[in-house]
Amino acid sequence: MIVVADTPAADLVDALSAAGAFPIVETKWADAPTAFVAVKPTAVIIVEPGASPSETAARMLCLQIATASGTIVPVIARVHGGHEAAIPIALPADAGLPVERLVSRLQSAMRVRALHATVLRRIETFASHDGRLPPLPVGDALDDATVLIAGRGPLYPKLSVAMGERFKMLGALSVETAAKHLNARDIDGIVVGDGFSPRMVEAFLTVLAQDTRFRDIPVAVIGEAPPDFAEVLPNIDHVDGDPSRLVARMVPLVRMHAFEGRLKRMLKTLDTNGMFDPETGLLARDTFADELEKAIEEAGDRSTALSLGRFSFDGPLDKRASIDGARLVTRLIRNIDFGCMDEDGSLLIAFTQTDIRSAHVVARRIAGVIKNIMLMPQRAGDKIAANVTLATLKAGDTPDSFMRRVMGSQAVAAE
Repeated sequence: MIVVADTPAADLVDALSAAGAFPIVETKWADAPTAFVAVKPTAVIIVEPGASPSETAARMLCLQIATASGTIVPVIARVHGGHEAAIPIALPADAGLPVERLVSRLQSAMRVRALHATVLRRIETFASHDGRLPPLPVGDALDDATVLIAGRGPLYPKLSVAMGERFKMLGALSVETAAKHLNARDIDGIVVGDGFSPRMVEAFLTVLAQDTRFRDIPVAVIGEAPPDFAEVLPNIDHVDGDPSRLVARMVPLVRMHAFEGRLKRMLKTLDTNGMFDPETGLLARDTFADELEKAIEEAGDRSTALSLGRFSFDGPLDKRASIDGARLVTRLIRNIDFGCMDEDGSLLIAFTQTDIRSAHVVARRIAGVIKNIMLMPQRAGDKIAANVTLATLKAGDTPDSFMRRVMGSQAVAAE
């Protein structure tokens, strides 16, 4: 681990050592790029807040970290208030808080590094056994991120605009609505805005702290954040209400959390030999076809019902919205059902042990959630509708004939 500081940082080094970091290499800014190449660290800590005294060294170090091969190298940088970190890819840590807070944030980032290392090992093992590596996501993980803004005070409109320019955003005017979004969606960052009483803020943070799924989510609280949550929520921050500074501070933390979500989906794909699509979490198309054939055989042997639904969309819909809709479906379908996203962005779902009447009920519910939560117009004037076509298995049906009845017939369920 490298600690970058132009003056000794004994307190931080002692805290890192106590947390198990070894060896720790201390370096000044001017020597930081050379130290990074020589040491190949697992993490970098920038001790002194503010800009680097050497702009050249800071740019070189940032480039080295961003282009390093293999596992990611987390960077933690101390900052003053809403000011930016010394390098833009660094996870900010408030310089005015105890050093234990920085260590806690570092440990959270190191868990993502460990997950990344696991995925890289699985990819290598997969390839060594002549496995056909499934297509895996590439590009900036920030493109996958969704940030939730909870608030109802005068800052809410400005925060919504600033966040919406940088992230996919969800809004909630109450903590109850925010909690529902958390359970229904993949959230990569939360802003608790103004307009809530301290008791409401504390209740919402308690929900996050008590559920292990949410403990590493970046949380920015406008106003005073209760100090009791710092130990269980390593990425919680108290921030001022300036929208642009808030966005700049949230970007590295949200990117890290979105990258963690991407890694988990990739790991699921690799552990199942490519059965699942790493972008949507639904079955890969080839796997869906195989599973549908098996389900048809089983339904015929056991004289049970089987229904098939196709969810298609009218109106302009970008790839991100399609993927978000597919990920939402993974949370809505039952364990006995399965689905995939087709090449045109439509969703195919097989409802096992379900007759056409019951399939209508389930399909309407899924279509309603997708339409109301996911398929918001991309531009003013756009109209997007979710259409559902249903078919039930008939005697003599083959996978091809079954599929043709949902691919080519009129919508019969819901818009």
